[in-house]
Amino acid sequence: MPTRDAKRLWRDWETWAHDAQLAPHGAWRTWVFLGGRGAGKTRAGAEWIKGGVRSGRIGRIALIGPTLLDARAVMLEGPSGLLRGAGERPAFAPSLRRLEWRNGAVAHVYSAEDPNSLRGPQFDAAWGDEFCFWAHPQETLDTLAHGLRLGDVPRLVITTTPRPAPALLDLLKRRDTRVTHASTFVNRWNLSRAFIEGLEAAYRGTPAQRQEVYGEIVEQLEGALWSRAQLEQARVANAPALDRIIVAVDPPLIVGAAADTCGIVAAGACGQDLERRAFVLADASIQGAAPEVWSARVAALARDVGAHSIIAESNGGGELVRTTLRLVSGDVPVSLRHARFSKRERAQPVALLYAQGRVKHVGAMPALEEEMCAFGAKDFRGSPDRMDALVWAIHDLLLHGATPGVRRF
Repeated sequence: MPTRDAKRLWRDWETWAHDAQLAPHGAWRTWVFLGGRGAGKTRAGAEWIKGGVRSGRIGRIALIGPTLLDARAVMLEGPSGLLRGAGERPAFAPSLRRLEWRNGAVAHVYSAEDPNSLRGPQFDAAWGDEFCFWAHPQETLDTLAHGLRLGDVPRLVITTTPRPAPALLDLLKRRDTRVTHASTFVNRWNLSRAFIEGLEAAYRGTPAQRQEVYGEIVEQLEGALWSRAQLEQARVANAPALDRIIVAVDPPLIVGAAADTCGIVAAGACGQDLERRAFVLADASIQGAAPEVWSARVAALARDVGAHSIIAESNGGGELVRTTLRLVSGDVPVSLRHARFSKRERAQPVALLYAQGRVKHVGAMPALEEEMCAFGAKDFRGSPDRMDALVWAIHDLLLHGATPGVRRF
């Protein structure tokens, strides 16, 4: 083959893409690509945008990520992003969060943390990445819908690892939605062997395998203490005035890539006796960080939410944990909790409080909620550190630390 033809073939996306990465034929308003990790979702979204710009079909585009940082790091500058790969690369103005192609097409970057930022602009195309990790999925989708009003058929592409989020389930039911689906292994030729082996080691035989590897929606895991539906019913937009606010910490024993996550959760409560309610305010958990890093994050969260105290599990660190936190906590008092019973035994009374409607979540905390809905299921692996921090917080706020198996000091 002549070199020119070989280069043209090498750059032809449709030649090399697997079926799920190609936009469906026919009339549709929304294309949802559900895939396992590494299934080629980001590349599919980026190539759809590039192809639409190149053909002149689309000219004003919204790019929406879970956060602005995620959108830039993955959708723009990542290995499969719009600023990488073959073909024309648009000019990027970071301060304006804008991409501009030579033919006049323009894309603006938005965060699902701020749905109102989509109020006003208008588009003929949009690409939303990792939809199931958006803080306000339905509100963002609804606001975007008012702006998708240019051209004959304005279209939206959603690329995401699936979660049984109500907003996604509703989107999939619409008559003008088309769905493609791929597992990690469909795209294995473009992934390193180490990545595949690591993914298999982490998820083989676990409840999360169908979701994280095979890209399937798993609505309820048998044996889990919490359900998706239950957490959706617990969701509220804002918390009332709270009489006590705490930050709970489940510190890791080691640091580095192999370390457990440092669970950091803020929650508050108000009301009296059986009418007392708890409100989970934020999940600031971090994995692999050194003590000075996670303790600084604890202190920052305590300041942000106006915490009255910080509580930390002491089983792995004792007074060292207290000392580390006191160095950065300022006037916020630090106290320790020592557990004698298992995480499940501590979590069960908290799960009961959720069932009674006495715990609410202010907004969405996808990583924390994912852990909650997997914990207790058959073959669950890993250390549920976010959930454990949550459990300590709710114990302190609603159970007054009186649960057997917990010592306060």
